[in-house]
Amino acid sequence: MVNAEFKLGLFARTFLLLALLMLASLAAWLHVFWTLEREPRAAQIADQIVRAVQLTQATREFVQADAQRTLLEAITTQTDLKLLGPSESQNLGNVPDDADWRTVIALVQAKLGSDTKLAATEPFTGLVWVQLPDEHWLGIQAQPMSLSTAPEWVSWIAAAALLSMVGAAVAVGYLNSPLSRLSRAAQQLSQGQTPDPLPEAGPQEIQQLNASFNRMVSELQQAEADRNLMLAGISHDLRTPLARMRLEVEMSAMSEEQRRAIDEDLSQIDQTIGQLLQYAKPASNPPSKPVNLLDAIEDVIRQVQPMLAGSQDILQYRSRTSAYCMIDREDFSRCVTNLVENARRYGKSIDGSVAIEIVVQSRGDRLHIDVRDRGPGIASQDIERLLRPFSRGETARTGGAGSGLGLAIVERLLARAGGRLRLLPREAGGLTARIDLPRAKRPRQHRTGGQSKQAVAVKHNA
Repeated sequence: MVNAEFKLGLFARTFLLLALLMLASLAAWLHVFWTLEREPRAAQIADQIVRAVQLTQATREFVQADAQRTLLEAITTQTDLKLLGPSESQNLGNVPDDADWRTVIALVQAKLGSDTKLAATEPFTGLVWVQLPDEHWLGIQAQPMSLSTAPEWVSWIAAAALLSMVGAAVAVGYLNSPLSRLSRAAQQLSQGQTPDPLPEAGPQEIQQLNASFNRMVSELQQAEADRNLMLAGISHDLRTPLARMRLEVEMSAMSEEQRRAIDEDLSQIDQTIGQLLQYAKPASNPPSKPVNLLDAIEDVIRQVQPMLAGSQDILQYRSRTSAYCMIDREDFSRCVTNLVENARRYGKSIDGSVAIEIVVQSRGDRLHIDVRDRGPGIASQDIERLLRPFSRGETARTGGAGSGLGLAIVERLLARAGGRLRLLPREAGGLTARIDLPRAKRPRQHRTGGQSKQAVAVKHNA
């Protein structure tokens, strides 16, 4: 059984909280109103009963005995009052046993005498009977002891509840709007984009927060520009003397072995400078439509083929799923190229051969592009460190030349597209460098069916 997890945003949470508080306040107000209204209603009903009894008694006192029967019939037929003889009271029951009617009984007995008896018909419909001194029972239709349910009350409560909801929505929207803008701007900044300046208006706290955020974005942009300028200057200032050194080495009288060793050192320096520039280069903006990653992988394989020529290295590639993602194609190709180069350089097995495998698979709404090798692997405690710039592993993994920027470059490029790089141990030995990206829908013009790539193997044997 799958447990559904409902995630509410700040607007929904605050709105629900304020709405519940307003509705609770409305309910409490109705309760207080009803509590304060109960005693006056009980007193009004008691006064109604007392007046009816006193009026009936006074009328009977001024009527002669032979005319009282006619008077009683007139009272029964021409008014809301009812009269029952002593022999007709067998079907009467007790009035409701609650606080309200106990108050009514106490008030009636205080005015008519403590021996005054009250009864009611069953089921109770509001008709209250009071025993007269001559054993007759006088029936009075009492007012209901509950809140009125008239349409005016219902419409008033509905209007109050609706205004409470509207007020809560307006208040929450006013408070949530600047926070929502700040959240979107922070998300853009985390993805390497430059957000528009936030308006420095509104409450003082919001003004200070937006001003601080705008200042932080400006300082980050300035730091990025200074870094790019510095690295560009380093590249220009270093590559010029490197070119002169190569020329001097070629023209010198040193041996071929010495010349080759110096040339390798110079190449390593030049490669390090290139990686520094590559790391400093910002990731491209996401494309307007999804990119077919399988085509980009095949292009990388074609570029890698000349490097495998004349060696025992093996490169295998397979995919049984379509792979579309909102990532710049050049950035993705740089990621795959760096991982393949990393596997080719450091993923040698015990016999010195390299077996690289590229596997594309999907897991729900995520794409996994694995670059696997059978090298010595990476210790679990070193994985997080190796993803940082200028970090290199042990000699078993990094015996060749390198600047420690390859994996950091990959992670930085993937972050812009909402992806990440994971280094996982491979079963039976080796390393799996996994590119984890959000999956996008295939563009309509490509939906022709049966276009998923099958296994492809590229092998170069000596």
